[in-house]
Order: sequence, then C-alpha cells, then structure tokens
Amino acid sequence: MSIVNEAWDTRALQQFYKRHLLDDLLPFWSKAVDQQHGGMYTCFTNSGDKLISTDKYTWSQGRFIWIWSRIARLIEQGDLPGDAATFKKEAEHAVAFLRDNVFLENGNCAFILTEDGHKKESIPGEGYDTSFYADCFVVLGFSEFASVSGRNDIAEEALGLYDRIRARCSSGHIRSEPYPIPHGLKSHSVSMILLNISEQLMVTLGDFHHPAYERLKRDCLAYTERIMTEFRMPDHRIAELLPIEGEVPPTVLCRHTNPGHTLECMWFVIQAATRLHREDLAAQSLPVIQKAFELGWDTEKGGLLRFVDQDGGLPKGEQTGDPYETLILETWDSKLWWPHSEALYCSLMAFEISNDTRFKDLYEKTHDYVFRIFPHPDQQIGEWIQIRDRDGNPMDKVVALPVKDPFHIIRNVLLIIELYSKASD
Repeated sequence: MSIVNEAWDTRALQQFYKRHLLDDLLPFWSKAVDQQHGGMYTCFTNSGDKLISTDKYTWSQGRFIWIWSRIARLIEQGDLPGDAATFKKEAEHAVAFLRDNVFLENGNCAFILTEDGHKKESIPGEGYDTSFYADCFVVLGFSEFASVSGRNDIAEEALGLYDRIRARCSSGHIRSEPYPIPHGLKSHSVSMILLNISEQLMVTLGDFHHPAYERLKRDCLAYTERIMTEFRMPDHRIAELLPIEGEVPPTVLCRHTNPGHTLECMWFVIQAATRLHREDLAAQSLPVIQKAFELGWDTEKGGLLRFVDQDGGLPKGEQTGDPYETLILETWDSKLWWPHSEALYCSLMAFEISNDTRFKDLYEKTHDYVFRIFPHPDQQIGEWIQIRDRDGNPMDKVVALPVKDPFHIIRNVLLIIELYSKASD
C-alpha cells in the first residue's frame, strides 16, 4: 500500500524516507567505513552478507564523500538527526585518502586503489586511468565536501580536476571503462555526467564567490542544452548512443534506450535548469520522463526494465558484435536498484514543478513496486538486494563495477528529504 494518500501528505513522505535512511540504509554503510585508512568498503555480495574484496574503486569513494558530506549538511540544517561532525570527519578522511593516493603524474585519477592506497590496474597492462568517470565522481565528492566544510583548497582541487576532464573530453580520446564507447558513436552518458559535475561544482564555486563561477554556469547550461537538443529525439526518448556524423543506423546500439538513465538525467536537467532560470528546459523534460516510463515499465511484472527498444520491449536492430551490445541483449529484462531509486526522485520532482497528477501516479506505482521488491528482508543486514531478475528474484552477479554501491539509493533518499524539508517545519 502506498504511504501517500489522496491529500499528498508530504510530511508523511519525508518521514518515511528519514526512517528508511536511518533504520535500513545507514546502519549497513556506517559499518563499511574504513576507520584506519579512510574511505569505504563497497565490494560486498549483492545480498550484503559478505565483503569479498577490500579494493577501493575511486568511482565509489568519490560517491561516498558526496553522500557523507550531504548527510552532514542536512544534519546541520536540521533536516536529519545525528552528529554532523562524525560524517564530516569520515568524509575528510576519505578526501585525504584520495588526495594522498589517487592522482597520477598526468593529473588523472587511478581507477582502483588497494585498501591502503596502492594503485591497481583494472585491466592488466592497460594503465591505471582507465575511466574518466572515476575522475568525475572525485569532482562530485570534493565539491560537496568543500561546500560543507568551507575548504577552499578542496574546491580548487575539484576545479583543477574538472578542467583536466574537460580537456580529455575535448581531445576526443577518453577512456570510459567499464563501458567503452563504441567506435564512431557519441554517448549521452558523457554529456550527462558532465552536466552533473558542472552543476555541483557551479554551486560550490558560488558558495566561495569564486571567479570561475560564471564559467561553470556557462558550462552547465551548455551541457543541459546539448542533452536536450542532440540526444532528445522527436518522440521524446533519450538516445543513449548516436553516430558522431551521418544518419542514425538501425542497430541495437542506436535503437536501444535506458529508461533509468533517462530518468536520472532528467532530474539533472530540472535541477540545473531551475538554478539557471531556464524553466523552458525544465518543462521540456516532462514529456521525456513520461516517455521513459511508457517505454521502460514492465506491464507484466512491474518495475523498470534495464534496456528497451526505441519502440519498447526487447531491444532490436542490426548487430555489430560490440561488447556493449551483448550486455544490452543479455540483461535487458533485469531489474536494477539504481533506475528505481532515480525513478522515485525524478517523478516527485516532475510532479512538484508541474503539479501534473500523472507524475504523482507514476511515483506511487514506482514506490509500491520498489518497497515490495528491493529492501533486504533481513533487517539485521539491511540495505537493498540491488540486482534482481525480471520476476524480482535476487541475482548473484555484479553490474558495472563489482561493488554494492551506496550512491544511488542514499542520494535519492537524501534528495527527497530535502525536497520536502519545508513540510516538517
């Protein structure tokens, strides 16, 4: 049964997510913090009952810093109970761990570190900096930590790393493990992550009255517009991959869509457009959100499918033999944690900016599915069993990185609490 009644009780909604955070999510992840070296352990089994490696993926460490810093901010604002100083201290320890160990001579970030900070190759013989996404999440974490701690030096490091990422992208030669961009194609995910980090860094630089603030505003707007002009199709879906030039081929790669990715990106667009006073761009996101649910929702079993064809259902089209194509075809009907957490927040944001009850209905449908399927039935373990098959049964496998990542669920729970913080005043 939905927790939301016909009166749309936002106070009850906020209290529900506070309880879920405090009772189900944070107890699991608070025990995963490495108090000795800094950072967080994330290489757990899908069920969360066993730590299978102490390796630290930079991707997840940057995300951990963002989460812990945002929790500290919410505690200081009175939106959450707890000790902000503890979360700040553990975030600062993780920042120091990365500053001491993650950077290479070229200024890029190593993709994997050992428990005590030694660099490892994710692909033997391929070097340490195999994914610019790792660098992006360091920017994200450092930016949020700089804001909550008042550390201008960390903001400067985030800006320097951001500029190096931009230079790599401009060169046309970026590495993006675990999902290399297929040759001859451009990826929505690149503009999307750059929108995310430029918006976060823009806010941080604004807090410090930094001279680069106006430049970040321009970048943020450019990425927002690029997504809504290059990757938004006439039928309102977001294309994940498109040719760099020429006609769009009828391949699986170019026909498929990722509903959860679209929903995550659209709340990025709404958030950035709102800050930039571009309500027209925010409004453009609304039919895109509806289209993602229309294509992605499994009408037989419930929940969002991982990948679907541009016309819905099993991805179709000509096959090229690319490894990412194999991933699409083999895992299209699985149900993953992260798209569902994104769908919760995105549908709420869409309802709040539009007052269109169709988005409230989408939220309630998603909420009912999510909290029936994903939370771990063993409250002594907590968290979610994050990877499920089409029927909702747990799958003992990994997605992208071999980690049980804390980011998407907690981030969206925190954002929902923030969204309705005034409801409890």
